[in-house]
Amino acid sequence: MGGVDVGGGGGGKRAVNAEINMIPFIDLLMVTIAFLLITAVWVTNSRMNANAQVPGPPNTEPTEVTTPEKILHLHIEEFEFKLVWQQGSTVVAEDKVPKQEQTDKEFVKFGDLAVKIAEQWQQHGGHQDPSDQKTDQCVVHADNKLPFRELVGVLDAIYDKKREQNQADGTIKNVPVFNMSFSIR
Repeated sequence: MGGVDVGGGGGGKRAVNAEINMIPFIDLLMVTIAFLLITAVWVTNSRMNANAQVPGPPNTEPTEVTTPEKILHLHIEEFEFKLVWQQGSTVVAEDKVPKQEQTDKEFVKFGDLAVKIAEQWQQHGGHQDPSDQKTDQCVVHADNKLPFRELVGVLDAIYDKKREQNQADGTIKNVPVFNMSFSIR
């Protein structure tokens, strides 16, 4: 067993030499070294290499200017729906539809909204060709306090319009014209 000599005592009253068990200390040291070695391998993998090349290597390829797609923004307000077609930050078209719900038992339907969305898509929709596999984008802007049954009625109106789309196996399938996403405020 190891011991530690701490020097002579003061005044000779008692001995200050004591034996300290060094085995637990060595065990702790070995575990700490093992832990550091194991974690050091993972730290190098999570590192992101970066350099200070500003503005970067020259690009010899000509840049292709792409125009952003038109997106339908459907704002659900208290007494009306506002349909806004935007291409980037530019407003292409804007229309308002009064909020007249037709109640069928427990379901709410907005027939006028579905007709107006179909008309607007015929004029401004970008993916109307059957060979086009993409769908147009519709962003629904709704208040967080909007009743769920009204929201379902709006979603039914958006998905009411269908178009033909060629499938990989050669068949033609009717698909909704819009891919919908939410913007809740």
